[in-house]
Amino acid sequence: MIERAIHDSIKNRFFQKKAILLVGPRQVGKTTLLKQIIKENNPLEYLFLNCDEPETLQILTNVSSTEWKNIIGSKKIILIDEAQRVENIGITLKLMIDNIPGIQLIATGSSAFDLRNRLNEPLTGRKFEYTLYPFSTTELINATSYLEEKRLLEQRLVYGMYPDVVNNPSDARKILIELSSSYLFKDILMYKDIRSPEVLMKLLTALSLQLGNEVSYNELGNMISVKSETIERYIELLEKVFIIFRLQSFSRNLRNELKKSRKIYFYDNGIRNALIQNYMPLELRTDTGALWENFMVSERKKFIEYNDIYSNTYFWRTHAQQEIDYIEERNGVLHAFEFKWNEKRTPKIPNAFANAYPQHEFQSINRTNYLEFIT
Repeated sequence: MIERAIHDSIKNRFFQKKAILLVGPRQVGKTTLLKQIIKENNPLEYLFLNCDEPETLQILTNVSSTEWKNIIGSKKIILIDEAQRVENIGITLKLMIDNIPGIQLIATGSSAFDLRNRLNEPLTGRKFEYTLYPFSTTELINATSYLEEKRLLEQRLVYGMYPDVVNNPSDARKILIELSSSYLFKDILMYKDIRSPEVLMKLLTALSLQLGNEVSYNELGNMISVKSETIERYIELLEKVFIIFRLQSFSRNLRNELKKSRKIYFYDNGIRNALIQNYMPLELRTDTGALWENFMVSERKKFIEYNDIYSNTYFWRTHAQQEIDYIEERNGVLHAFEFKWNEKRTPKIPNAFANAYPQHEFQSINRTNYLEFIT
């Protein structure tokens, strides 16, 4: 069992008269983690309710607190999986917390927007919230070793960090094909305004091929023959189910800075490569730089969130094509990073950026020093 970074934090939150909310992509081990913690925390039996099952969903819809007491019985821990499917789940959990003493409620969801929207207002002050991602480099180093993860770096860049992929490397392609073709999109295809799954897949393929570049909704729309508004809506939905995330451009002082541009990254390299069916080794690829950048940004995102580091994140580029891959703004200081797979390439910070923002630090991240950046 590979211990997750948030394991101890969740474990220490049990029985504090608040619900525990755990969101994240499908198949990253949310339920496995919670069942493990429950087993360690309390030997009593717990109640597991899987809302992907129609019968369970029907039973839980609009249940009164009295009916909940009958459902729970003598159980002290209630784990509601894929809770975003339950109508009025936020109000229901609030009633349970307020009216059934001595229980621990746990809700998981693979659609951040749905679950957070339904829980945030009713559970204000009544919840602890966590996000779980595919394995992080830190988690894997703790399970194996520093040297082993360095040895497996190229495999991680191609096949990614989903638990099933990491634990079954010989079946990695088969697992990624299944994930990328159906399972990850189970939530998004249930949205009423997703009228064309084919357009969704075309969009994901287009985003895969533009990895590391600025993204134009108009260009994407022209490429797959849909309106830019549709592209924007689909991208927002893909973010909500943890497939991609956006990085906005940084702009403060210079007239020629890009002000409303964005880059889009995948939470996992393996999913990205599965979408374009490219599992070739790095020495045969033309997109190694883009894979390295995606891996660094996504791993850094895990590191920041798991370590409660509060930071605004951006990229920087001007119309004159001066650029910085990644920026973190913390405590009035801009921390700028360039990602280079080849350690022999030593980039310098653009003069325009250095002069406009003297309160900065700059570092090049390559395969010799990357573990200091993400662990």
